[in-house]
Amino acid sequence: MAYQLQEINKRIRSGVAEFLAECDQAYAQRVSLAADRILSNLERSPIVLLSGPSGSGKTTTAMKIAEELRRRGVNSHAVSMDNYFRTINKKTAPRTPEGDIDYESPLCLDMDLLDRHFTALSRGEEILIPKFEFARQMRNDTLGTPLKLEKNEIAIFEGIHALNDDIAGRHPEATKLYISARSNVNEGAALRFKGTWMRLTRRAVRDYNFRGTGVAETLDMWANVRRGEKLYISPYKNRADIIFDSALPYEVSVMRNYAVPILRSVPEDNERHDEMLQLVDAFRYFEPIDPALVARDSLLREFIGGGNYHY
Repeated sequence: MAYQLQEINKRIRSGVAEFLAECDQAYAQRVSLAADRILSNLERSPIVLLSGPSGSGKTTTAMKIAEELRRRGVNSHAVSMDNYFRTINKKTAPRTPEGDIDYESPLCLDMDLLDRHFTALSRGEEILIPKFEFARQMRNDTLGTPLKLEKNEIAIFEGIHALNDDIAGRHPEATKLYISARSNVNEGAALRFKGTWMRLTRRAVRDYNFRGTGVAETLDMWANVRRGEKLYISPYKNRADIIFDSALPYEVSVMRNYAVPILRSVPEDNERHDEMLQLVDAFRYFEPIDPALVARDSLLREFIGGGNYHY
C-alpha cells in the first residue's frame, strides 16, 4: 500500500484535525478486526502472539487490542516478551558477522520458558512473568509479575520473535498477528518517503528522547536491526492470522518536527550520512503538523511521548 503525498498535504491544509481523527479511526478499525479474530479463537487458546520489526508500534498496538477486548467484556493482559530475554553471557552469546553480540538473534530469548508459560496459562495455572533489567543486561526471575488467566481471559505476548518456529511453532493454536509500518508515500509515481524510513524515524526519535541514545548510535545499530528482520522476523510473517500496517498518513508531517534536527547532527564520517541527507530532504515535501494536535492515545505517542499509555 502507498499513500499519495498530494492527498496528505491537501488534507492537512483543508482540515488537519479531521484528517488526524480519520487516520486514527482507520487504525482503530484494524485493532477492532484483530479483536474479532482473537475472540473467534478464544475457545482454542487464550494466547495471542504479536510480532513485528523494530519501530512497528507493537507495544501500543498490544495495549490497544487489550483495551478493545476489555471494552467487549473480556479481561486482557499485554505482556512484553523483552522480559524473557536471557541474561547475556558474553562467552556464549550469539554474534554478528562483525563479532558483536547479536541482540536481534532469537537465541537471546528464553523460548523454553515461554513455552512453559504459554502451556501453564492455557491450563489456568499461575506464572511469574520475569523482569529483564536492561541497564544491567540481566533477567530477574524473582521480582516478576504474577499472572493467572481466569476463564475467558486473554494474554497478548508482543515481541519481535513472537512468530518464530520455537514459539508459534510450538503453539499453533494461538492467535497470531504481524504488524509493521509498510506503506511508502509517493508523489504520483515518484517515491518520496519509504516505509522503512518511517520505522527508522520512529526508533531514532524514541531512542533520542527516552533512552538516552544518540541518533548516530541508533544508525550504527540499524544495519544489524535490518539484518535481524530479514533473518529472524520477516520469514515468519506468513504465519500470522492478520497482517496489518501501522503507518499513519500524517506521521511524517508530525515527525519532521523531531527528526530533522537530530538527523542533521549525524557526523559526516558516519557510513549512513548520505542516506540521512536523503531522509532529511524527504521531509521538506510534507506540510508540517503541530505535534500538540496528535491525540494522546495515538500510536505515534509511543515514539514522541505525551500519550496516555505507560511504556
